[in-house]
Amino acid sequence: MKFRVLGPLEVTVGSERLDLGGSRQQIVVATLLLSANKVVTMDRLLEAIYGENLPPTSRAQAQISISSLRRLFASRNCDAIITTRAQGYVIRVDSERLDSQQFGEQIVAARAAREASRLDQAVACYRDALRLWRGPAFDGIDSQLIRVAATRLDEQRIASNEDRVNIELELGRHHELVGELTELAEEFPLREQLRGQLMLALYRCNRTAEALQVYRLTRRTMIDELGIEPSERLRRLEHAILASDPALDPPAEPVRLQSQKQQVPSLLPTDMADFTGREEEISAIRHHLIPAQQEARLAVPIVVLVGKGGVGKTSIAVHASHGLTDRFPGGQLFADLHGGASRPVAPMQVLERFLRALGLPSSHIPDGLDERAEVYRNLVAARKILVVLDDAVEESQILPLLPGSGAAAVIVTSRRRLAGLAGATNIEVNIFDVEKSLDLLARIVGDERVQTQAPAAIAIAEQCGYLPLALRIAGARLSARPHWGLQQRVERLADETHRLDELRHGDMGIRTNISLTYESTGEQARRLFCLLALLDVPQFSSWLGAALLDLPVTQAEDLLDDLVNAQLIETTGSGSGVHSQYRFHDLIRVFARERLAAEVSAAERKAALERALAALLYLAEQANRRHYGGDYVGLHSDARRWPLPAPLVAELVSDPLSWYDRERAVLVAGVRQAAQLGFVDLCWSLAFSAVTLFESRVYLDDWQETHDIALETARKAHHIRGQAAMLYSIGELNIGQQRFDQARQAFGEAAQLFKAAEDDQGIALVTRHIAFIDRLAGRLDDAERRYEQALAVFRRTGDKIAAAHVLHGLAQVKLELNDVDRAKELLSDALQLSRMAPCGRVEAQVLHRMGEANLRAGDLAEAIVVFNLALATTRDLNDPIGEAYALMGVGVAETRQGEFGTARDALQRALQLAGTAGERLAEARTLLGLSELCLASGDPGQAVVYGEGAVDTFRGIGALLDAARAFTILSAAHTALGATEAANEAMADAATLTCKTGR
Repeated sequence: MKFRVLGPLEVTVGSERLDLGGSRQQIVVATLLLSANKVVTMDRLLEAIYGENLPPTSRAQAQISISSLRRLFASRNCDAIITTRAQGYVIRVDSERLDSQQFGEQIVAARAAREASRLDQAVACYRDALRLWRGPAFDGIDSQLIRVAATRLDEQRIASNEDRVNIELELGRHHELVGELTELAEEFPLREQLRGQLMLALYRCNRTAEALQVYRLTRRTMIDELGIEPSERLRRLEHAILASDPALDPPAEPVRLQSQKQQVPSLLPTDMADFTGREEEISAIRHHLIPAQQEARLAVPIVVLVGKGGVGKTSIAVHASHGLTDRFPGGQLFADLHGGASRPVAPMQVLERFLRALGLPSSHIPDGLDERAEVYRNLVAARKILVVLDDAVEESQILPLLPGSGAAAVIVTSRRRLAGLAGATNIEVNIFDVEKSLDLLARIVGDERVQTQAPAAIAIAEQCGYLPLALRIAGARLSARPHWGLQQRVERLADETHRLDELRHGDMGIRTNISLTYESTGEQARRLFCLLALLDVPQFSSWLGAALLDLPVTQAEDLLDDLVNAQLIETTGSGSGVHSQYRFHDLIRVFARERLAAEVSAAERKAALERALAALLYLAEQANRRHYGGDYVGLHSDARRWPLPAPLVAELVSDPLSWYDRERAVLVAGVRQAAQLGFVDLCWSLAFSAVTLFESRVYLDDWQETHDIALETARKAHHIRGQAAMLYSIGELNIGQQRFDQARQAFGEAAQLFKAAEDDQGIALVTRHIAFIDRLAGRLDDAERRYEQALAVFRRTGDKIAAAHVLHGLAQVKLELNDVDRAKELLSDALQLSRMAPCGRVEAQVLHRMGEANLRAGDLAEAIVVFNLALATTRDLNDPIGEAYALMGVGVAETRQGEFGTARDALQRALQLAGTAGERLAEARTLLGLSELCLASGDPGQAVVYGEGAVDTFRGIGALLDAARAFTILSAAHTALGATEAANEAMADAATLTCKTGR
């Protein structure tokens, strides 16, 4: 089986051309052939097939394509062509069966022959290689990834043609070349070298006018197409032709290059004696560079080490290069490009140094960049040479310094991602972990010192942000002070305002290192960098950057990308697009706060932070509105909002709880910072708007912390409505924790404040929750009265969600009074309101209550249906407490149907969820359900155990009616065991509690 890619993709067996099938299969084969005999990951295959927009079935479709190809190859007795590996797939192809491999081998042979002055053989090898081409590489394959690779192959074809023509011109074959060069120049009209070769061949054939006409056509084409004049080299050739320069005359006899002894450069800096770790990075560098020496490759393998300043990129590059010297006997070149400096080193300067190192006399070094690059490529052609380019700032610094032959290899280090280097392998260099940090410290200050003072050493590593340069500086300062304890260094590094001063030793300094990058970024990016330091958060989103700068989000995203490319911030988490998040490295944050204090006034800082918090509040309220299906926050403030574009908001909060989860730390920090700056309305509004998250995800500590801060802030400012809102919300928290006495007290204080503020909505919200406490305690008349009062207000204000809550509470009162029909009517109204909103969380609560109504009515089948509807809804919402209640309802209904096995599974899962969430009411009711199950299934002893657990919990939280029911089941369990006295005692307790509630 043979594979041909230098033209349309073809796979042949003998004389038969195989039909590979649709475009997906063709792209799969093409992608595998680009990395023949190497693993191609599934992610790369998917990128080749679909680009960036992957459909949900992309992985399955790719696997189907692989299977289809395997069947096709197997039908031709080639079933081992494509094999599966842990990371992806490999296509096994010998070099003589793949035309691109043959092409590469022939070009390498041609260059070797030229190096040895065997020019006729070199031309023959070039022509053999070029005959393999049938058209543009991978012609007809519709894949951006394949097109990029195909462009690279096409470029190698043209370059090889140009090299071959040069040799033939040196051999005096200008007459034979004119026709061929004319065709090539027409096919590639913007290739100046081909045009120059055609001009020279025509001139040598005494066709001067035609040669000058080629120049004029070339000039017109370049001005029309590119808007530029031809290169200086082509202009000089025109002048030489006009002057009949003897240097253009053909050689009297064929030129034979004289083999000269090569000068082998060795410019690598010294390796570091205390080099630590980085095994993965070193292994990756060797993996990507060494294979270039084992097979014919045209493209130069390039590895780019990317990372922030001080992370150790140069150390890795130098260490890896020393380990590769035996693989590159042609020499090692090294240049520091000073990418962080205000004026980076130009490639012209580097090429001059490289050419000298390669043995070229100063008088022979050309003046122009292009000419120097050509001479450089010629000198290193076919040589196994390693080029290390340190601290590059952009691709334009690197491209002229790349060798032209795949025999060479290049290592680049940069603080920026150099996406324009085609085919380069990027290796992210990250900070150390704790173990490697301690290892480096020990190598510098001594093992014993670190081991005996391990806690202090760990603290130093943390204060250094695990950044190798910072660790090296801290270690050097300790090494210079052997009488110091490590704890002294910890204490000096503890003050963040002086930390960068402490991380300076000799010529090494963190501040200087970061400053080089900072100064190289644009003015707006620097301002955003400073303002981001205002945020006391672990990560931040692009919309926060937009608010800080008071700019559109798209502009903020571009500036954030600039900062990411400069390694001043980094992306974090799994979000992408508008959900992308960013963070500072600890030491870079310290630097950012220094610049913030020095470059941004206090008034500007306050205004920027207020905008950021106002944007946070705006999004939180939008998420709340989407979660509840309308504007049902319940309580609003006069706090400023910083609106964001509607399409962006819709995308950000399309899944409200996921947005809340992503921004949880920002919300908590926002409350704290609003309090510190005296933004009272922003402070309590942010705390209140975050309750949707805290309640849904059971983040009770966050709930308590934010509300304590906001309540104290409102009290200091004598802000009545803010105090009332926070006390009301704290009462809700106390209910969630089943601390009903504290809840009643908080609600009482909130009611007084709402009354003083003449806020009927606030009073109604408080009244609704007090009614809930009354109902649990068995004070059903009080509960019903309060529910009716609150309902009247909510119907007047149009708050559907609050009204649905009240109706569902009233329905429970009716169930306690055994008025099942009225309860169902109320629940039907509540369900309609929750679906009008819509709000899945409230709908699930109403469905659960409808299931209880069906249980009371004895309609077990319908109860199970409704409970399962509630269960599905709570699982969709990721609501563990709601899921626990729904499972408890399913378990009780199945118990009464005699389905004991499935009932036990449901109740045990409900108990686990309730216990994990700390929801004691749900836990107690589930214990009661398990007691009923054990009694029904013939295990009264276990029923007593569960029943006593339920009684204790109900009484502890003041749920007296539930406790009375638990005593009733406990009495039945004792009776089944023959414990008459215990049964009577339990029944008496049930009667006492019932009397206390007035039922």
